Amino acid sequence: MNKKIFKRIFVMAAAALLVTSCIEETFPEGGTATADQVGGSASALEAALNGIPTQMSQWYYVYGEQVHETDMAYLMFPIADTELLGDMYPEGSNSGYDWYRSYNICTGFGVSSYPAYLSWFSLYKLIKAANDVIAAAGEDPEGDALRTYLGEALTCRALYYYQLMVHWEPVENKYTDCSQVLGLTVPIVTEKTTGDDSKNNPRATHEDMVKFIISDLDKAEQMMVNEPKSKALPSLACVYGMKARVYMWDKDYANAAKYARLAIDTHKGTPVTEAQWLDVNNGFNTENQAWMWKATYSAENMANLCNWTGWMSAEADWGYSSLTCPAIDRSLYDKISYSDFRKYTFLDPDRSVYNYQSPRGKEWLDDMPDYLALKFRCKGGDFETYTIGGLVDVPVMRVEEFYFIEAEAVAASKSVAEGITLLNNFMQTYRQPDYQYLSQSGSLENFQKEVNTQMRIEFWGEGIGFAGAKRLKVGVMQNYAGTNAPADNFKINCEGIKPNWNFMIPQYEIDSNPSLGEQNNPDPSGTVVGPSPEGEYAE
Repeated sequence: MNKKIFKRIFVMAAAALLVTSCIEETFPEGGTATADQVGGSASALEAALNGIPTQMSQWYYVYGEQVHETDMAYLMFPIADTELLGDMYPEGSNSGYDWYRSYNICTGFGVSSYPAYLSWFSLYKLIKAANDVIAAAGEDPEGDALRTYLGEALTCRALYYYQLMVHWEPVENKYTDCSQVLGLTVPIVTEKTTGDDSKNNPRATHEDMVKFIISDLDKAEQMMVNEPKSKALPSLACVYGMKARVYMWDKDYANAAKYARLAIDTHKGTPVTEAQWLDVNNGFNTENQAWMWKATYSAENMANLCNWTGWMSAEADWGYSSLTCPAIDRSLYDKISYSDFRKYTFLDPDRSVYNYQSPRGKEWLDDMPDYLALKFRCKGGDFETYTIGGLVDVPVMRVEEFYFIEAEAVAASKSVAEGITLLNNFMQTYRQPDYQYLSQSGSLENFQKEVNTQMRIEFWGEGIGFAGAKRLKVGVMQNYAGTNAPADNFKINCEGIKPNWNFMIPQYEIDSNPSLGEQNNPDPSGTVVGPSPEGEYAE
């Protein structure tokens, strides 16, 4: 297919935190190694498998060159999902450099947009890498090593299809008409899919996609003989964790509870401690006992602008985060008790409530905006050299997730009272000693919302709360009395879901696979424009 070039001119007012620019969106064709190139030997297969974690954090992954600073492979999703939720705002004086703002403000989301293109092709490119390993390994490889490699590749593929399903499966909402595509996910491409198949490959139904992912995970479970050599690749506990995620999305709460508990028990690691959480030099940049799966950076896959720490740590002297100053939404912050140590991840307006620490010093902290996030630290406290301070680990899966999933799933499949007990036990043991969720009505819906709130606090910046928010249709309120949304275009209130929680299939893919032409999600761009009425949902 010929390369397509889509042009869009953005005339953006600085006062609205937008950059005045002319962006030429060039959508290149990419590729990875083929199964034949991978080969069938254990060493070649291991090398190909180890390339998957490298790709998950690869800078300029889709384009292969500096075109768009959100081209961060898998690690674009935790940032995008946090902004989709309205849980993160750019609070810096140069916050117009927030290239992820489209996810937050519900604009620029059409078929020819970067959000459509990069999110879609990042995941399918990762799927291709997994498919090549799966094809080379064969249906039933001999030997523990090869069987484990196959299991790890299948689990990686399951992760990528889960992300596709959660982002592209439409949820009904009052702002766009999804009636013609409800229940559809994305095309399934396996190691057996031919080029001709890809030209006529419609969106799989929800039921077929869930069945496909669970089938991959069932086989992975059988293949996982050895532990992975590092947490950059998934373990058996991650297989169970992925099953818990998929069953939650499917609202099969009994199975979600079952596999969440299996993930916890198989992993055996305890949650992140207060000392680890607030560590000035190693906070959320180094794997620990709670982490089950990680992405990681090396000097070879680092770029000074297109990297995790350069986006998420305001302490970093490189990238855009020192300009955008990523901060938590005030209303979410206010839901955290002062007896919960997670509160001190963010700068309180009253700085005296906690002895905040930074390698950059107290004077720097005093100059930073309220609600600034200090969660993701530069490696070793080095905020000056990106090839040192940016060589971090990034969590893909932590054991804490499955305590929350178990609590909600037990409440939904057994009783709310049992779910409340599980949530209270987790919070009191690991996060907030005086936490007590009380529900006089015994409402499942209210309890589910509370679990989702706690997940959004726990996984702020990691994006894990997004799937639950979309499944539960919790709504977003970004314009309220005292909001710290930095400009009117961020002040949008959406009932149920934001319309851009339903991603669009890019035009480039539709041209390649015409069966998708009548199956795209509706364009959410501009369907809700800020400011919404204060404290009220947009109509």
